[in-house]
Amino acid sequence: MPAPQPRPVDALDTSILRLFATEPRIGVLEASRRLAVARGTVQSRLDRMTADGVIRGFGPEIDPASLGWPVTAFLTLQIRQAGGHDPVSAHLSGIAEVLEAHTITGSGDVWCRVVARSNTDLQRVIDAVVAYEQVERVATVIALATQIHPRLVPLLGITAPAGDS
Repeated sequence: MPAPQPRPVDALDTSILRLFATEPRIGVLEASRRLAVARGTVQSRLDRMTADGVIRGFGPEIDPASLGWPVTAFLTLQIRQAGGHDPVSAHLSGIAEVLEAHTITGSGDVWCRVVARSNTDLQRVIDAVVAYEQVERVATVIALATQIHPRLVPLLGITAPAGDS
């Protein structure tokens, strides 16, 4: 049975998302005042979007460099196909420095964003990644500077062309 489709995000939902994305500590009451809607409306919309998976969390954005992890690198992993991606993902989730991982197309199989305390420490992180027998090869690119931080607000209000899903 296919997964249920989330309800569409309307103009009010978009306004709520934009407000909380740009001012995450605003609070439901202040959001309702600014948007000129009832507090219960804002809360129910937030609850629905959370249940639908539109909102994944309300935690603070944390800068790894400020916590002593100034090196960011991107790893492209080639894995043994026979074992699949799930065991590799389980291995990667056990390495704290792996911030995200994605199955990809192209010359690699999995792409990871990792952090390290230094370039020397990056070798330790890479060694931890390749310590799993399913990982055959890793190509590494070190980020020199972040030009655009992760963001989603520009996507709010953009509708998909007809026929796209």
